[in-house]
Amino acid sequence: MLHNPTGKERLALAFLLSMLGILGPLNIDMYLPSFPDIASDLNASASLVQLSLTTCLIGLAVGQIIIGPISDAQGRRKPLIISISLFALASVLCAIAPNITTLILARFLQGLTASAGIVLSRAVVRDVFTGREFTKFFALLMVINAAAPMIAPMTGGAILLLPFANWNTIFFFLGLLGFIIVVTVAFRLKETLPVENRIPSSLRHSIKTMGNLMKDRSFFGYALVVGFVHGGSFAYVSGTPFVYQGIYDVSPQVFSVLFGINGLAIITGSFTIGRLGGIIHERKLLRVAVIIAVSATSLLLIMTIIQGPLAMLVIPIFIYMTAMGMVLTSSFTLAMEKQGHRAGSASAVLGMFPLLLGSLVSPLVGIDETTAIPMGVILFLTSSIGAIAFFMLTTNKSQTEQEV
Repeated sequence: MLHNPTGKERLALAFLLSMLGILGPLNIDMYLPSFPDIASDLNASASLVQLSLTTCLIGLAVGQIIIGPISDAQGRRKPLIISISLFALASVLCAIAPNITTLILARFLQGLTASAGIVLSRAVVRDVFTGREFTKFFALLMVINAAAPMIAPMTGGAILLLPFANWNTIFFFLGLLGFIIVVTVAFRLKETLPVENRIPSSLRHSIKTMGNLMKDRSFFGYALVVGFVHGGSFAYVSGTPFVYQGIYDVSPQVFSVLFGINGLAIITGSFTIGRLGGIIHERKLLRVAVIIAVSATSLLLIMTIIQGPLAMLVIPIFIYMTAMGMVLTSSFTLAMEKQGHRAGSASAVLGMFPLLLGSLVSPLVGIDETTAIPMGVILFLTSSIGAIAFFMLTTNKSQTEQEV
């Protein structure tokens, strides 16, 4: 595989990896407008429906920890094809779920298999690109992938408008998409990890690799930053379907637009890192991002307490999501700088932390369906902890010298 490819090769790789990367966001976001319908159809509470999101996030986290080390030993292509094939089948199982329990379990399987798209698309970037080109290409990939959270709920809302469609149709659509991605990967993606660069595959070696990553103070710090800032955002993902539609009485289609707008925020944040990363050190940009995140969620918390108008929730959330786009791109490139030999495992850890935290906070938002305060509290606390991790764990002499 070429290193730092340009031209058509670069564009083709961007397209392929974007298809893999969007599986996670689509899997999480596309069915959000149908939350009230699922609750009604399956006779389930809001918290139980949100639990289906929680199990999906747990699956995404666990799957990355499994697939990351496997790909470091077996290569990227074969694990991708197998995992995404199983994702298509899991999506069909979600579509035909007769009750909320089955849906919750099927969502775990869906997340478990979709995780390969997330972790291995990032590992492929690390396999192929180095230096400044790594930051630029990853920022490009994040910009493309950020469109998925914007498009996903809108697509889900549009599907629900079809005369024959219901929430089940959304999962059938995801199954078809998974099949298309499998075919595309099988024919177009070449193996990017040479045999000579692979590391042994065993439980003992995987645990040792993960342990070494956790002992890397700088890597661990960046993992906590992205873990808490991104992970906390799932309180927004899980909470807004009920907050916007239940408290502020907006339609599923209006909700889809309001939710989708934040895809533009993530794009803006990622684009900022891509453009400024070669001019200003990524760590400086990350410092600005965590400060913005805390400021925005502080305002959001105040608005939820005083029951401010809908616009005063939408605006700080948009600012927060812009900061999150910056955090996702800059923290990943900083954390992965020296992880070439264990890129799959490192990518898995970085992807796992936000999902584990997200799986914890998602059901908490539904504790009281009459107020947005739980969502505001969780977003403020998680962004604050992420900022503390940045300032406490990622600052050292060598990095400070690089910023000067």
